[in-house]
Amino acid sequence: MSAASLYRFLDREDHVMAWPKKHQDKELVITYLATKFEFGKTYHEREVNEVLKQWHTFSDWPLLRRELFERGFLERNKSGTEYVRLK
Repeated sequence: MSAASLYRFLDREDHVMAWPKKHQDKELVITYLATKFEFGKTYHEREVNEVLKQWHTFSDWPLLRRELFERGFLERNKSGTEYVRLK
């Protein structure tokens, strides 16, 4: 996937405008959003939500947070209150 493919999903301020339907496009978008988190930094769930709210426009940060976790970009503690970027 090229950067040009990603830009189909971004507005002029580089915010994600929509959640893609195709699996490969979802992976592209979630990889982009993962770059908004620092490696090794512990984020409270509320902080993860705030970062995601800043970088998308379709108001579904729970979906994005879950995708980041399920695709292995973020690890969370057992209670789901703290997250750390892994990849």
